[in-house]
Amino acid sequence: MSKRNIGSEILEGIRDIQQHNKGKLKLRSTELTPPSPPQEIRLKLKLSQSAFAGLMGVSVRTLQDWEQGRRDPQGPALALMRIAEQHPDIFSELH
Repeated sequence: MSKRNIGSEILEGIRDIQQHNKGKLKLRSTELTPPSPPQEIRLKLKLSQSAFAGLMGVSVRTLQDWEQGRRDPQGPALALMRIAEQHPDIFSELH
């Protein structure tokens, strides 16, 4: 395994930002689309509310609020739902 030079990587990143700000470099960016509704993802995974809530690290009540539109998933929950939707095999291995 090769050793990384974190300091060098940080400096390179700073130089890239400077070049981007001067219009000399186009930085790569990715637009994330929102995941499907929680209930749709859960049903595709063939999980109960209890099992899906457990995998997501939230209470069943929170999941029910998401599914019934009373609340929207935020932050890490959105990221986990994207993963669950795009790579369901990962979630299948967990339960």
